[in-house]
Amino acid sequence: MACFMVPAAEAVVTTIAAKVIKKREKSAESENKISSGTEAPRIKLSEKLGWLNMMLWGGSILLMFEHIWHGEVVPWFPFLTAASSPEDTSEMLHEMATVGVTMAVTVTAVWVCMVLAANAIMKHKPKAEEEQTS
Repeated sequence: MACFMVPAAEAVVTTIAAKVIKKREKSAESENKISSGTEAPRIKLSEKLGWLNMMLWGGSILLMFEHIWHGEVVPWFPFLTAASSPEDTSEMLHEMATVGVTMAVTVTAVWVCMVLAANAIMKHKPKAEEEQTS
């Protein structure tokens, strides 16, 4: 019914956070607070948050399309067919609290695994390059 709204809400928050962090990273780079060249290459936090945003937005848009396809989301008020009666609204809120939150947590957990894997790869990358050059 409206389970896609929970990951979409998380996507809004993470998009705003990514933009703020990216702005801070750029200002830090311009002030030369971040040294370059001597440390191991790393992926910026704003880029990692971009991965999460893509996963959340993509899933939310796909689910919204599926709900439109099945007639659960309509182009007239109240937009969600489940919001037309109190009984359906209660069921919709329960679905959002269970299915929607589970989806958002699962996507975020997968993202955390991706970030950990990327950090591990980037940590071992310089060692592999040193072995190839010697």
